[in-house]
Amino acid sequence: MAFTAIWVGFFFLGDSWLQLLLAAALGVVVTQFGFLGHDAAHRQIFRSPAWNAWSARILAGAFAGLSYTWWRAKHNKHHQAPNQEGIDPDIGPGAIAFTPDIVASRTGLAGWFARHQGWLFFPLLTLEGVNLHVQSVKAGLDRTSSAPWRRLELVLVLARLATYVAVLVAFLPLGIAAAFLAIQLAVFGVCLGAAFAPAHKGMPIVPATMKLDFLRRQVMVSRNIRGNPVTDFLMGGLNYQIEHHLFPSMPRCNLKKARSLVRSHCERTGIDYMEVGLFHSYGIVVDYLNHVGLRARDPFDCPLAAQLRG
Repeated sequence: MAFTAIWVGFFFLGDSWLQLLLAAALGVVVTQFGFLGHDAAHRQIFRSPAWNAWSARILAGAFAGLSYTWWRAKHNKHHQAPNQEGIDPDIGPGAIAFTPDIVASRTGLAGWFARHQGWLFFPLLTLEGVNLHVQSVKAGLDRTSSAPWRRLELVLVLARLATYVAVLVAFLPLGIAAAFLAIQLAVFGVCLGAAFAPAHKGMPIVPATMKLDFLRRQVMVSRNIRGNPVTDFLMGGLNYQIEHHLFPSMPRCNLKKARSLVRSHCERTGIDYMEVGLFHSYGIVVDYLNHVGLRARDPFDCPLAAQLRG
């Protein structure tokens, strides 16, 4: 309904800079389609695996412009061993350096950037929407991939992007159309990044050779965000990150019900259960990214190792 209302408003307003308010709203709604695709990809919605897969494929591809197959492969590796070097692609080399070894390998301008990346992290999220679209298209064009329905997903993503841009250019002056697209993509990237970043960034990094049981591997590197129904909505249920990692197919509406059980069990077994407020979590993320390179200087300063020794 919100998606339809925005486009009704779009055609009603016509040539007006007020369209930029609708662009921001569209960025929020497209983010929600991404969250719904995430739910379906984890088989949270239907009993049938096929229904979940096709729902994720359509919600992600046709509405959010994301490749379901590319995202699922990447995300499954993350769930397999979150924050573990060499396994979790979310902490691998990229624009942001998430581990001391990556920071140490960067010199010159890249080194300066790594030392200040915490302050630059949220501004960079304005480009994450573009990056996700690019990665989705690249995955669809990868001829070495044997993923089923890869070409169909590519068609969905490209058709969605082409139709979207064509509508903007056809009904708005070029300047407003460009600003509309830029704002929508920026809001989309920030909303997604602001929901995913607090989950693991700033939590302990697991060395590639460390062995952990399933409970500790999922809980000790994940962070919950305290909140309310608004927080639940804006973060797509990912504020219950610990429960989501323990029970990835559990529908998001039930995660908060499992929270007290999981927290009580962690307290009984002596496993740290991290839960903070939203803005506190952002402060942790910024501080960690600004100082991640310094953490390599003391080989004995490892929070995860300290917890396990305790």
